[in-house]
Amino acid sequence: MLEVICFGDSITARKEGYPSPILTHKMSSKMPNYKFINAGVSGNTTEQAMFRFNRDVLSKRPDVVTVLFGANDSATDKLVDIDTFKRNISLFTKQIGPEKTILISPAPVDESLQRNRTNERLKQYAQVVQEVAEETNSYFIDFFQIVYSKPNYKELLVGEKNDGLHFGEACYELLSDVIVEKIEDMEIEDGFFKKLVDRLMRG
Repeated sequence: MLEVICFGDSITARKEGYPSPILTHKMSSKMPNYKFINAGVSGNTTEQAMFRFNRDVLSKRPDVVTVLFGANDSATDKLVDIDTFKRNISLFTKQIGPEKTILISPAPVDESLQRNRTNERLKQYAQVVQEVAEETNSYFIDFFQIVYSKPNYKELLVGEKNDGLHFGEACYELLSDVIVEKIEDMEIEDGFFKKLVDRLMRG
């Protein structure tokens, strides 16, 4: 069974009424032949996540890692400057291995409910994530654009906290779907598919 670690902040970690983090719960139900490990910590910036990166990600030697940060890095009360953010995302990607890394851009917010975050700045951080994916030849999901392009995107951002940032089940359904699609894309590439078959054969 291949292992996928979801590395991130509260967007990765939140339960939204589920007994376990909703993102990895949904992923597990959609891809039962994979083991999904949630490595999200609420409030984390990439600077803070750096201190747990070896323990929570590298030491587990995962087959795939999703990396989703930016909501806190771009916030005025926690701001990690964009060059440092890019350096950190690049470091994560290179140490995990670009062929195993799915970089995900942060989602937009409902600005009417958020004082510390703007979509203009979040889009800049999302673009940096895309730049790192292109520079390292890793995988990329432009979740910012996927959500922001929806006419009802503010409705998708309504979660238990209803704070314009921590979204609910509908948006997690969308996020888990696009991650599943990306992993399926990875499966058909020669090296990844061979590893999948070898692992399943070994049980």
